[in-house]
Order: sequence, then structure tokens, then C-alpha cells
Amino acid sequence: MSAAVRPDFAVVGGGLCGRLVAWQLAGAGHRVALYDRGDADGSSSAAWVAAAMLAPLAEAAVAELLITELGVASLESWPRILAQLPEPVFFQRNGTLVVWHHADRAEAPLFERRVRANAPAGLVDGGFVSLAGTEVGDAEPALAGRFAKGWLLPNEGQLDNRQALRALAAGLAQRKVDTHWNSAVEGTAYPDARVVIDCRGLGGKPVWPTLRGIRGEVARVHAPGIALTRPVRLLHPRYPLYVAPKQDDVYVIGATEIEGEDMSPVSVRSALELLSAAFSVHPAFGEARILELNSQCRPTLPDHRPALVWDGARTLRVNGLYRHGYMIAPEVADSAARFAQTLLTGRIANADAFAQWRSEARWSSLFHLEHAEVSV
Repeated sequence: MSAAVRPDFAVVGGGLCGRLVAWQLAGAGHRVALYDRGDADGSSSAAWVAAAMLAPLAEAAVAELLITELGVASLESWPRILAQLPEPVFFQRNGTLVVWHHADRAEAPLFERRVRANAPAGLVDGGFVSLAGTEVGDAEPALAGRFAKGWLLPNEGQLDNRQALRALAAGLAQRKVDTHWNSAVEGTAYPDARVVIDCRGLGGKPVWPTLRGIRGEVARVHAPGIALTRPVRLLHPRYPLYVAPKQDDVYVIGATEIEGEDMSPVSVRSALELLSAAFSVHPAFGEARILELNSQCRPTLPDHRPALVWDGARTLRVNGLYRHGYMIAPEVADSAARFAQTLLTGRIANADAFAQWRSEARWSSLFHLEHAEVSV
């Protein structure tokens, strides 16, 4: 793109959501520029550290109905998105297995009640299968004889987060997005464009004071021979764990969620808890090789919901995906891109037009008018 040509859209923030928004807008034929303080791999973003589990039903135990429904819709969108990217991305839709040790059996009915309360009945029916005895091993042979009971959530999925970020970067190049990696945008010093979409995550705090970080810590290990065929969630009263198998015998293990924006390395205590819990899922994890111990902070708003905030002029701010980034990003990004294109046409120019748009939008509760409905 020529430097003299003013882009239709400047997307500020090239994490997962920013990449999806820019890629979609460019695919619709618009001139798009993207700016990010990090590299094309996305190695400084929260999306780089994520496990990328697409598990709306399992997440219903800790998330409200809106998040579950966004997750269900996004899970259907991911295969279509990945099919259009120029590089392959590991994607699996083989369900989630939920298990617990006998000593923690009291957690099981709590988990089930929360899921049934927060998920649509249609998602639970046929999507929440009780297992007992040998049925656990039939569903996941690697865990045969290790757990007396469990649940199989057969409709859920996962993908490889790092492959997805790289494939999206290649997709941006393919669609001729003018990318500016390692280019930080501070405050409201936005680049020139007809419409600006701010997807900076925690980098957007100067313009969004209620935004905060919630720290997450994960381990990546190489564990040949275990051969889990799907993500496994271990219920526990203090540190519920997930183990997500990726390609080539790599596993992402996570559990911790800590208030605060501490970006320091993983603590010894967290590492011990993560790895001990993984060992309790399968003792062969004791011989796994630790590839990485990583921490990141996920951008979170007070209500744990994502928000799309219009400033009344030419800027849309997209933030607050919290721990559900990969699970809900396709629908959030699609909503942002649709609204941004309407801004470009001039169809939304005042509060009344915004209210009309919001009333007709599929995910109307995501949209807010700055100073009118949310404090930014």
C-alpha cells in the first residue's frame, strides 16, 4: 500500500482479535493498515501463551450465557476461517473430557450445576455425556483405570494458538494489509485512517481505565507415549487443571488465574502445582520434558465480558476478551468488522443511529457508546 494512500481502517493491536478484524476487513476489499508493538509471530501477546481450547460448554462452569453462546458460534466459524488461511493450523474437534479424583468428588456436582445453569439447554442435551467405570477408558484410552467417573463433552474443540497467529500474519500479507510490526501506538496518538479500531488489549489501558490484567501461567511439555486424544480438564477445589494435547506430543498445561498485572516469570509454587496436577492425571507426565513455563496477563473488564465501544466519531475500541480469547474471538471480531464498515459508510453518525444498529445486531449487548453506557 502506498504511504500516500489513506487507509480505510487502521487496526491498532495485532493480537488475535486485531489480526482477525484486519484480515476480515481486507477480505472485504478495504485498504487496511495494522500496527502492533510486537512481532509478526505475536510472541508478546496474550494469544501466544493461550491453550486455545474452544470449549464453550466446559467454560459455562465459570462463564455466563453470553460467553457460552459466543463460544458456540465461534466454534462453528473457526473451520471456515482456517480453510481460507495460506498456512495450515492444527484444529481438532474431538470434545473435552472432564475428570476428577475421588477425594475431589464434591467438585463434580458443583461443576455440573454451573454448566447446566449457564449453558443453553440445546447445548447440554447430547453434549454432556456421563461416563462411569470402563467408559472413561473407552473414551480416552490413555486414562483407562485412572478415573472412576467423568464427563465427555463431545462437541468441543481446540487449535494450535501459535500456528493460528502465524497463519493469520500470512493471511494479512496475502490480503495486502499494510502491517507495521514492532510499532507501538501510545495513548490516543492513533495513525491516520478513516476509521480506527483499537484492539490493544492491556495496551489500551490509557484510554480504558477500568481494564485490568488477570495473570495466567502455563507449561508446555513434550510427553511422548501418553497419546491423549482430546483436552482433559481435572476438577479440583483449588487449582482446576486443563491438559491440551497439541501436535508432536506437545501438551499445554494450565490452571492458574491470579489478579494483577505481574508479568514476571512463573512462580515455583505455580509450576509445582501445574506439574503435580498433570502428574496426577497421568504418571507419564513425570518423564515429560519442560519446553516452556510462560505467564501472561489477559485483558479483563469488571463484568468479564468483551466490549465494543464507539467514541461517537471515528474510533471503535474492542477489548476485554479475558480468558476466552480463542473461544469467542471470531464472533467478537466479526461484530467489530461489521460495525466498522458501517462507520465507514457514514450510516452511523449519532447516538440514535447507533442505538438502531445496536438493537439489530446479533450480539447487541457487546456494543456501547462511550460516556453513555460504560466508563472508559
